[in-house]
Amino acid sequence: MNHYETVFILNPVLSEEQIKETVKKYEDFLVSNGAKMISKEDWGLKKLAYPIQNKKSGFYHLFEYTVPGEIINTLELEFRRDERFMRYLTVKLDKHAVAWAERRREKLKVKA
Repeated sequence: MNHYETVFILNPVLSEEQIKETVKKYEDFLVSNGAKMISKEDWGLKKLAYPIQNKKSGFYHLFEYTVPGEIINTLELEFRRDERFMRYLTVKLDKHAVAWAERRREKLKVKA
């Protein structure tokens, strides 16, 4: 089981209900394929550094999870097929990145 972090940007024209439905769909996809969700974050609507598909903003989300490596290709294939996704990035975390992510989550808990 490898530790991964996926950040994705959803189309800004989606309603709040459609965004929740999309996030839930891919969370369920990961869990059904043996993933253990560690963290989910909704970063909200953010301005993009450059236009993507003629859009200047997008809804950012972050998933942190552990899963066997072969599931990542399937997940990214589903992202490519779904028109609601503007961009995504999946990164395999090493032990230093995992420790940094834990510290970041602790800081977020203190702020909340």
